[in-house]
Amino acid sequence: MATSDKVAAVEEITQKLRDSNAAVVTSYTGLTVAQLKQLRRSLGENAQYRVVKNTLTKIAANEAGIQLDEHLQGSTAVAFVTGDPVEAAKGLRDFAKDNPSLVIKGGVLDGKALSADEIKKLADLESREVLLSKLAGAMKGKQSQAASVFQALPSKFVRTAEALRAKQAEQGGAE
Repeated sequence: MATSDKVAAVEEITQKLRDSNAAVVTSYTGLTVAQLKQLRRSLGENAQYRVVKNTLTKIAANEAGIQLDEHLQGSTAVAFVTGDPVEAAKGLRDFAKDNPSLVIKGGVLDGKALSADEIKKLADLESREVLLSKLAGAMKGKQSQAASVFQALPSKFVRTAEALRAKQAEQGGAE
């Protein structure tokens, strides 16, 4: 690879790292071209899976301010995630279950280094949309409970006042 090609490759990887919410480093040794194509499809539109050179990626990661050096050994490919990192982590985890040749080495999420175990925990989370809908449902439930309490106070007051009026009328009529 000529020097100008290497400089261009480093710039491209640096830009991808800066533009991504997350990056997951994997080892792909033993995967066929067809399996790599299937993996790219399973990651969805919000992630791009690329085979990278370790030396160039180390330089690019340092320029982007990301620490990936410990994961860049052997055959390496990176999933650059621009959308929901949970969705991409699930895609990688599920693909690795069916194809043990794919090994998740680690990665980065919003500038914070992640181990392979942390990426697997990330994959176990529900998607952002599901978590937001659960939060909205919980908030709506609390609002309806509060509304019930606020509605109960005036009606309880009216019942109490009516009971007092009836008791006074009863006492006044008994005398």
